[in-house]
Amino acid sequence: MKRLLILLVMLSLTVLANAQNERRFVRQGNRYYLEAIKDTTQLDTVRFAKAEAEYRKALEKRPHDPFWNFNLNTARYKQMQFEESAAAFQQLADQAEAPVEKARALHNLGNSLLFQQKIDESIEAYKEALRNNPADLDTKYNLAYAQMLKNQQQNQDQQQNQNQQQNQDQQQQNQNQDQQQDQNPQQQQQPPPKISQQNAEQLLQALQNAERDIQEKVKKQQAQESKPARVEKDW
Repeated sequence: MKRLLILLVMLSLTVLANAQNERRFVRQGNRYYLEAIKDTTQLDTVRFAKAEAEYRKALEKRPHDPFWNFNLNTARYKQMQFEESAAAFQQLADQAEAPVEKARALHNLGNSLLFQQKIDESIEAYKEALRNNPADLDTKYNLAYAQMLKNQQQNQDQQQNQNQQQNQDQQQQNQNQDQQQDQNPQQQQQPPPKISQQNAEQLLQALQNAERDIQEKVKKQQAQESKPARVEKDW
């Protein structure tokens, strides 16, 4: 009996030591994560990767812990592993029982989808998050931002479609004009319209006046050149 009691005590101590060891990994992962988000001017993927490694060490002992899995996938999301993090947050949202925890997973799912340019899917994720936690201001902001991006995308698509339609109409118009010219070759070689008699007389008079002015200038220039040149005195 005494030996059995000693074994039970030893077993309890072993389990407690493992639990403390797991939490040590989680605490270290949290330290790396908090250090990584201090500098908001750049993305510290190195520390986020270290945080992920520590969380994985803890999950080797407790692979189904929802909080540690959430931290792990948040670190992966911060490393721009959006496809992987989206799948993981979807799974966490499906497994979560508390509405607030489900909303957190759905919020990060929406972020992961948004960075993949899956705007419609991200909007649905944010809406589902707000159904579970209607008071979450961050999710409301992200939802509004995603909806704004969708409106901009729709406007751009509409403008692009209009431009394409205009180009097609212009091409069709050019083709029709080419076909008409091919069918009526005489139209391509039509003589220029005749000038009226009055305009012809005015144009002729203008040319004559210009020619007379030129002749007078030439005569004056010749007379000037025939005069002896003045020599400046050298004082």
